[in-house]
Amino acid sequence: MLSWVRPFDGNSPVLYYIVELSENNSPWKVHLSNVGPEMTGITVRGLTPARTYQFRVCAVNQVGRGQYSAETSRLMLPEEPPSAPPKNIVASGRTNQSIMVQWQPPPETEHNGVLRGYILRYRLAGLPGEHQQRNITSPEVNYCLVTELIIWTQYEIQVAAYNGAGLGVFSRAVTEYTLQGVPTAPPQNVQMEAVNSTTIQFLWNPPPQQFINGINQGYKLLAWPAEVPEATTVVTIAPDFHGVHHGYITNLKKFTAYFASVLCFTTPGDGPPSTPQLIWTHEDKPGAVGHLSFTEILDTSLKVSWQEPLEKNGIITGYQVSWEVYGRNGSRLTHTLSNTTHEYKIKGLSSLTTYTIDVAAVTTAGAGLATSSTISSGVPPELPGAPSNLVISNISPRSATLQFRPGYDGKTSISRWIVEGQVGAIGDEEEWVSLYEEENEPDAQTLEIPNLTPYTHYRFRMRQVNIVGSSPVSQSSRVIQTLQAPPDVAPTSVTVRTASETSLRLRWVPLPDSQYNGNPESVGYRIKYWRPDLQAPSLTQVINDRLEREFTIEGLEEWTEYELQMQAFNAIGAGPWSAAVRGRTRESVPSAAPENVSAEAVSSTQILLTWASVPEQDQNGLILGYKVLFRAKDLDPEPRSHVVRGNHSQSALLAGLRKFVLYELQVLAFTRIGNGVPSSPLILERTKDDAPGPPVRLVFPEVRLTSVRIVWQPPEEPNGIILGYQIAYRLASSSPNTFTTVEVGATVRQFTATELAPESAYVFRLSAKTRQGWGEPLEATVITTEKRERPAPPRELLVPQAEVTARSLRLQWVPGSDGASPIRYFTVQVRELPRGEWQTYSSSISHEATACAVERLRPFTSYKLRLKATNDIGDSDFSAETDAVTTLQDVPGEPPSFISVTPHTTSSVLIQWRPPRDESLNGLLQGYRIYYRELESEASAATVSKTLKTPSALRAELTAQSSFKTVNSSSTLTTYELTHLKKYRRYEVILTAYNIIGESPASAPVEVFVGEAAPAMAPQNIQVTPLTASQLEVTWDPPPPESQNGNIQGYKVYYWEAESQNETEKMKVLFLPETMVKLKNLTSHTQYLVSISAFNAAGDGPQSDPRQGRTHQAAPGTPSFLAFSEITSTTLNVSWGEPAAANGVLQGYRVVYEPLAPVQGVSKVVTVDVNGNWQRWLKVRDLTKGVTYFFRVQARTIAYGPELQANVTAGPAEGSPGSPRDVLVTKSASELTLQWTEGNAGRTPTTGYVIEARPSDEGLWDMFVKDIPRSATSYSVSLDKLRQGVTYEFRVVAVNQAGYGEPSSPSMAVSAQVETPFYEEWWFLLVMALSSLIVILLVVFALVLHGQNRRYRSCSTGKSISNMEESVTLDNGGFAALELNSRHLNVKNTFSKKNGTRSPPRPSPGGLHYSDEDICNKYNGTVLTESANLKEKSVDASESEGTDSESEDVPPQHSFVNHYMSDPTYYNSWKRRAPGGRAPHRYEAVAGGEAGPHLHTVVTTQSAVFAPAGPGARTPLTGFSSFV
Repeated sequence: MLSWVRPFDGNSPVLYYIVELSENNSPWKVHLSNVGPEMTGITVRGLTPARTYQFRVCAVNQVGRGQYSAETSRLMLPEEPPSAPPKNIVASGRTNQSIMVQWQPPPETEHNGVLRGYILRYRLAGLPGEHQQRNITSPEVNYCLVTELIIWTQYEIQVAAYNGAGLGVFSRAVTEYTLQGVPTAPPQNVQMEAVNSTTIQFLWNPPPQQFINGINQGYKLLAWPAEVPEATTVVTIAPDFHGVHHGYITNLKKFTAYFASVLCFTTPGDGPPSTPQLIWTHEDKPGAVGHLSFTEILDTSLKVSWQEPLEKNGIITGYQVSWEVYGRNGSRLTHTLSNTTHEYKIKGLSSLTTYTIDVAAVTTAGAGLATSSTISSGVPPELPGAPSNLVISNISPRSATLQFRPGYDGKTSISRWIVEGQVGAIGDEEEWVSLYEEENEPDAQTLEIPNLTPYTHYRFRMRQVNIVGSSPVSQSSRVIQTLQAPPDVAPTSVTVRTASETSLRLRWVPLPDSQYNGNPESVGYRIKYWRPDLQAPSLTQVINDRLEREFTIEGLEEWTEYELQMQAFNAIGAGPWSAAVRGRTRESVPSAAPENVSAEAVSSTQILLTWASVPEQDQNGLILGYKVLFRAKDLDPEPRSHVVRGNHSQSALLAGLRKFVLYELQVLAFTRIGNGVPSSPLILERTKDDAPGPPVRLVFPEVRLTSVRIVWQPPEEPNGIILGYQIAYRLASSSPNTFTTVEVGATVRQFTATELAPESAYVFRLSAKTRQGWGEPLEATVITTEKRERPAPPRELLVPQAEVTARSLRLQWVPGSDGASPIRYFTVQVRELPRGEWQTYSSSISHEATACAVERLRPFTSYKLRLKATNDIGDSDFSAETDAVTTLQDVPGEPPSFISVTPHTTSSVLIQWRPPRDESLNGLLQGYRIYYRELESEASAATVSKTLKTPSALRAELTAQSSFKTVNSSSTLTTYELTHLKKYRRYEVILTAYNIIGESPASAPVEVFVGEAAPAMAPQNIQVTPLTASQLEVTWDPPPPESQNGNIQGYKVYYWEAESQNETEKMKVLFLPETMVKLKNLTSHTQYLVSISAFNAAGDGPQSDPRQGRTHQAAPGTPSFLAFSEITSTTLNVSWGEPAAANGVLQGYRVVYEPLAPVQGVSKVVTVDVNGNWQRWLKVRDLTKGVTYFFRVQARTIAYGPELQANVTAGPAEGSPGSPRDVLVTKSASELTLQWTEGNAGRTPTTGYVIEARPSDEGLWDMFVKDIPRSATSYSVSLDKLRQGVTYEFRVVAVNQAGYGEPSSPSMAVSAQVETPFYEEWWFLLVMALSSLIVILLVVFALVLHGQNRRYRSCSTGKSISNMEESVTLDNGGFAALELNSRHLNVKNTFSKKNGTRSPPRPSPGGLHYSDEDICNKYNGTVLTESANLKEKSVDASESEGTDSESEDVPPQHSFVNHYMSDPTYYNSWKRRAPGGRAPHRYEAVAGGEAGPHLHTVVTTQSAVFAPAGPGARTPLTGFSSFV
């Protein structure tokens, strides 16, 4: 009730009254515009409860509107219950026992007070009964998850808001079903019976409707063998809503006991099965008997045996044995036997007649399949022979035709053909597997081999089987490769995970090698994905890496569901698509702004904004609300925000704005992830004008005794367009209503008042005017005097600690002297410690103030403040600074950044983050809080949180709230492991930083899928075993179970050659959790290192430490080169290089040479085996002049490798010198001298000579002296260098750049015999021996006589000491004893070093092996009457050890002859056998233990053998070699 007193009517009758009101401090507005003039009170209706109101009244007469009355005091109406229900109630089933309900608050005008919460009530739909209620005690929460409901049941739900006055109106009821559940009862009245041997029929009724708990999707018929419960057969039957249901399970095993039952299922899953019933399928005819065999085969009888069939299909009641003459159908006889009989003797057969014999088992259903075979009476069957002539044709991707010639049938019919094959890896060491068997086709000659793998190498072989057994295997067929075909299968285990807001990560198990069906290089994967809610065509991605296991699909829409499929492809085509999987991209921020944003100023401090929702495709998640961003243009540095919760409110009233200020406005939507895009362009709207604020900085710069000049600045809050200023002044001592008033224009900033009283105090009042009227005035006092000065600075500055907050403080002071001029305003300056500059906070603080609130400070920061006063004369000095004052702490301004959440184990995640910036900490950081929740259908109402607390050493540690788990750690902690999470669930993690005041804003949520983590440990117990020269077998144990972090999907095997990892490393991926692999195609005799890692769906685990393994040796490669040097007409040096691929330890070499064409009707093939790897040369001396020879060299490890071949022609070379002439040999007592005359020069000048010699005991020419200067025509040789008793022939060969020339004619034969001194003759030695014997006898006789004469006298006897030096002289004419046997000679090799000269390597006794293959046994005029093989007798291994050869490992340059011919340190030693024991073809090498053995040469008539000289051997000719 509003009442008033009639006002003065202005001498004109009052026509009516106008009543205005202000609601909640809003601008005045007319509420009643025509109240009768007789009224002095009225009831004001239409007001809103719980709001404050002020009223004012004015009267209107004919002249116009009078002044308003004084405003009433502000009146608060009492609250009333909300007058409207909540809006937009939405209910949706979340689980089979819960419904999520969401709503929006009632319209704000209907709140009728402050909302305190909501009441939600619900009951079964369509049924009377009591409601159940849920109380939501927070008005901010506009959703509720109603739980503990009945499965698949419809509920009606209502919501009402309440405030302090009570409960408001309930909304209209909405209905919603809980989700379906699984049935809780089995089908009823289930009946079953077997209808035949493989089929069971079911009859049943549905479960009661109330127990189905959803929409009946059908039934499942189950049957499983009683003995194998896990082998369940399932048949799905669609629901039939009419009558009794029925169904069948077929293809069961015959005559087998099955348990069977029926269940009902809904979309969520299967209900309970009915009680299992035991059912036997019917009997049927049995399968074939096994192992048919024949024994005791006589002319008229035989015994046939068999075993009972594997597939009995019933109870065996007996067996039928039938026989008939092969090819005569009318002669069949049948005999029935009991079921316990497994053999039968058939009698009365005709002898030597072929019979066909059948045996079949019998049940009550009849006789089964007969097993048949043929046999001849009186002829026992035998094992068959192997098939032959395998020919492959009609090769396709999955089959091939094999033609063959059957082998011997073993006198009975062939009952089975077996085809075996090598698959993929072909080789003698690879295993054979059975590929196909064909039965009961005894006359087959062609087989179609099915079920082959496309694009795979195969090699086939066959066996044939009769009743006796299997034949040997046939010869292998040629290697074939089946044709390519598209892959048969899709990648398996396809899963999809949310990767980000716009991407999905797809994982799969790639195809194993065996399923590529084509060239591996062409194998890849194709991903197809589409939105199921749109009809748009699907998109595809292609991955060309056949080993790839995951792929991230980018560029998707946010918060959108996709379906995905995969297929593998190769060069031929694509395989089948996998089953579709569904995935949803992560919720994101909206990608578009709200639409149709508009703004309207409703008052001088309020703007109303409205907008439409974000387009659905751009929402990218659940819109939780909107934010209005507003900024006073050119005034506010940063925009402020106003939050509107809920996605149904689409308007906001911005209040508390500056008056008549242009605002920039934007609206954005936000989800739980963050803010979306602000609306664009900016909306500009100005608040309405109002009366202005007071002008500022009023000063009187000129004061005289009778006048003053006043200067001012416009109001800081003009609140509109300033239309002018009003200056009013009066004497301070006069009446308050006696102002002198002057109005000036809006641009005027000063005014001079004159005609004032001297030395008087005047009060000046200054106000501004806008369209809305005059504003608040500013008053100031001035004294008309000329005695003024600057004020004193304020003093006693103080900041009370109680007034200090995190972002503001209160400064107090006592004003100083005003200097006879009133203070007009104060200026406050602030300095941030420690290094900040003084900044002016405000220079318009009222002259009447003694305190000021300083705001916009930074939390937990130290400041100093100072103050100065300003009067009309000027500024005072600054006051003394305050003591340092520190603002309080505030919550951190920003959350931790760069947050990553990664799976650590299958039930834990590792969270990592970066701390907030120091300037945003706003205090001492105490720690971090980690909030995490399980993302299931948003069922979890509360977010669980954990706290990480980082205590500071500077402040006391606060007790954490009990609802948080606290972990104390160092202040540098930026990681934390969340443990004991549920597997296979998505979690959302949010981080905040907190200090003593509170928490920072929350970080953007991060999603993680728990349950998958890469294996934490490597495989264990790795063993590497060599299988062959190119294969290693690697075995290992899986990682420990606790470190596997899920199912191991496979392993990656890394292997490489030792010391060359970067060049040779390879990787083999096993996509099955096998723990063995064969590494193939390796380099032989090579050290390999193997490392293994396991992987699961989350990624690869660590690699194991490398383990070593060496492949076996194999045959070596070809020698690297083959070269010839020093080619004369009868000799040459052949040398070769070590194979590039040794493939093992080189044991030696084989050299084979032969003439290209027969020589004098003889074609001789010479084979020389050289033991050891260091000797890679050979001296050949049995060539024929001008003949071309074919040389082959091959290396040997465990076997001989391939040959290296070359041709060479014996000299003389074209363009070489002619033969020297007039060769003459003269002999002296100690040496031989050769003389010759130069022959014809060749194409180039002669460069020197060589001398060849032929000893009489060998018969072959060999180089004797090399490198004789071209100017020499003679050469002398010491006789000591020749073998005694041997005659020699010599010839001279000239040499030029073209090569060795024609040798000279042989010299005459010269003996190397030295004249023997007489004291070495036998007769002289015999005379001396006899004389010594006579003297000794005479002395003895004299002593005896003397002793008898002087028996009793003492005597002394002298003793004769004889030093005898024994020397062994070898017969210079003898041969070394060699044993000629099979023409094989093995000799070992040593090096000899003498007088500091290095001797070249020569073959040792065990180093060479010779073999000649001659067309005839006559060679060089010698008839070989004995076995023509030369073989070494056993020689100690020490002969080739402990000598200089161990340190002389540098191979010779092409030939040893360059050294051998000119080095006097080489000797040939021979020991002649006892006379009478000599045989021209029986030799024995004498091996000695001399510390530095000399080389000597053993000569046969065919090839050279080098052996160490024995001790005491005489020195032969320098460099002389012997020949075969």
